[in-house]
Amino acid sequence: MGNNNGYLPLFETKSSRRPFLIKLYVLTIPVAICMIWVYRVRYLPVEGVLERWAWIGMFFAELWFSFYWFVTHLVRWNPIFRYTFKDRLSQRYEKDLPRVDIFVCTADPEMEPPIMVINTVLSMMAYDYPQEKLSVYLSDDGVSELTFYAMLEASRFSKYWLPFCKKFNVEPRSPEAYFQIEPLDDPVKTKEWLFIKKLYGDMKNRIEVTSKQGQVPEKIRKEHKGFSEWDFVSSRLDHQTIVEILIDGRDPLAMDNEGQRLPTLVYLSREKRPQYPHNFKAGAMNALIRVSSRISNGPIIMNVDCDMHSNNSSSLRDALCFFMDEEKGHEIGYVQYPQSMMNVTKNDLYGNSLNVIFKMEFPGIDANGGPMYIGTGCFHRRVSLCERKHCNEHKVDWKRMADIQIEGNARDIEEECKVLASCAYEENTQWGIEVGLKYGYLLEDGMTGFSIRCRGWRSVYFNPERKGFLGLAPTTLLQTLVQQERWSAGELQILLSRHGPFFDGYKNIPLKLLLSYCIYFLWAANCFPTLYYVVVPSLCLLRGISLFPKASSPWIQAFAYAFFADRAYGLVEFLWCDGTFQGWWNDQRIWMFKRTTSYLVGFCDTILKMLGFTNHAFVVTAKVASEDASKRYEQEIMEFGVPSPMFNILATLALLNIFSFIGGIKMVISDVENKVLDLFTSQIVLSGLIVWINLPVYEGLFFRKDSGRIPNSVTYKSLIVSLLACSIALH
Repeated sequence: MGNNNGYLPLFETKSSRRPFLIKLYVLTIPVAICMIWVYRVRYLPVEGVLERWAWIGMFFAELWFSFYWFVTHLVRWNPIFRYTFKDRLSQRYEKDLPRVDIFVCTADPEMEPPIMVINTVLSMMAYDYPQEKLSVYLSDDGVSELTFYAMLEASRFSKYWLPFCKKFNVEPRSPEAYFQIEPLDDPVKTKEWLFIKKLYGDMKNRIEVTSKQGQVPEKIRKEHKGFSEWDFVSSRLDHQTIVEILIDGRDPLAMDNEGQRLPTLVYLSREKRPQYPHNFKAGAMNALIRVSSRISNGPIIMNVDCDMHSNNSSSLRDALCFFMDEEKGHEIGYVQYPQSMMNVTKNDLYGNSLNVIFKMEFPGIDANGGPMYIGTGCFHRRVSLCERKHCNEHKVDWKRMADIQIEGNARDIEEECKVLASCAYEENTQWGIEVGLKYGYLLEDGMTGFSIRCRGWRSVYFNPERKGFLGLAPTTLLQTLVQQERWSAGELQILLSRHGPFFDGYKNIPLKLLLSYCIYFLWAANCFPTLYYVVVPSLCLLRGISLFPKASSPWIQAFAYAFFADRAYGLVEFLWCDGTFQGWWNDQRIWMFKRTTSYLVGFCDTILKMLGFTNHAFVVTAKVASEDASKRYEQEIMEFGVPSPMFNILATLALLNIFSFIGGIKMVISDVENKVLDLFTSQIVLSGLIVWINLPVYEGLFFRKDSGRIPNSVTYKSLIVSLLACSIALH
């Protein structure tokens, strides 16, 4: 809509009205919660120390669940949705569109295969955007000549791929993803489709053969001077800076096969030395910020993980609609897209789609002030990353910025960039402290986004109908739990940081937005009330201690309504977010698994780190799995396979609850007067639900014979611990 001056914005924001039944649910659940509190206080056991403390523990767990429920629904109460007007952007700014620098980060050629990396790179190069204003940078922290070779191949293939994409308006623009789609019934297109597919297939074959060999053949090494750099590489953690401008977009000879300009393409492997901390992804991003400032210096920076290709060639123009809006654009520091996954199974076996978070929570957080930076699929204003505070008077002259030219030839610029990406460059500077991404945090992206918000910039969440980016989700249970552990530990570290919400945040960010962020800051803290509810009622059942109202008591209605209404709401929400019933059940399973393992490990790891006993280490999530594991994933069979302390916890809790459930059923059968059933119905049902959730764990412990079963060592340890716990409870 326009204002009284006839101004037409480049984007608009719409609120979403919640259905009546959802509002009824949100308004009635607090009544049930208050009744549960009253029951806990009124019927506190006066006899038996164990009974009293078990009861008090249940009360505190329920207080925590109530608080977390309140915060979650405060966020979801009034979501907003953004819509862009790219036609208006083109009409006003087509000749003055800013340069955009795109950063792709990779760290391990085995976990992140080169062919996957260059598919992401090619999809970024193929954006619907003036090519001379586009620069794509790959940061290779694995300093792999295999990855460099793949980039060299991609630079050659791009001369055919980019014009093909533009000519036929290809979507998606990752070759691997696109060629899984059958060509249209168009003889002309089919002929070109087959030609380009053959070119891609030949390139893919060369890259994969070279990757299997583990080294680039000498004949290929002679094709480019960059390969000589690896003659001086000692190891991944001890090597010089390698900067190679594979395509110089300023060069009039850098043309595709139809005579059109190509985007700039740069390979970077920053210097690493044993005596210098390299600061993981944050260090790589900061090196990219400095190097890109000399090569292209785009005022807009976008970064993605190497497994997350562009799925929408208009995403860049969508983001610019926010930054370049004449009235509100100058306030926006970054535009965050959702992290969508393309390889989740039909029923989302490991709960990795995150659809509810991105479709329900993030729009609510956007309404409260804007989302956090999640480390991928994000467009930044360069100045927001480089210390500058937001000023209401600060507005960009896009025409002037578009006219700025970068001086110098490619070879001289490469030498200058080697200094910018050296270890010593950051010594005695504010890089990683006040400038660039923050160092010393497990979730450096989350802390950086929080810092940008504290400096007065706004953030925007944008989830277009066609997903902007598609990535790869973990395909084994352990990968999922490790990823969740890292996220939960990182969020807790931000919460407790001296630059977090308790110190800097409350002075610079509205309370409502801080509470919104607490959904994630408090992930790790959820482990204790969840563990209490999973363990204590089961042990008390064996000991004959009742922790819930009798089945015949009217107080049971409050517990039953709170539980079943909340689960029903969760199911409706999950189905509305394009899920399935089985997918919802899988999500409930993973919800319990990560709360009892990942969040527990993450909490302990964070506290020990703050006390100086351990150090956080960045873990690269594997993007490939064995053929057998991949087949089981497609069949939605849960993968265990290797020993892990997290599996020890899962198996112990599963066995503890099945022993308690059997014990409870035995008590009911042997009770002639049916008093046991009336007294312990809730605890038996709770144990039964936990047993049902853990069915894949029991299969992995006792019934499966494949390599994805739970290892015997885990089975023996969990049996011993669970039997010991049950014995103590009984005696």
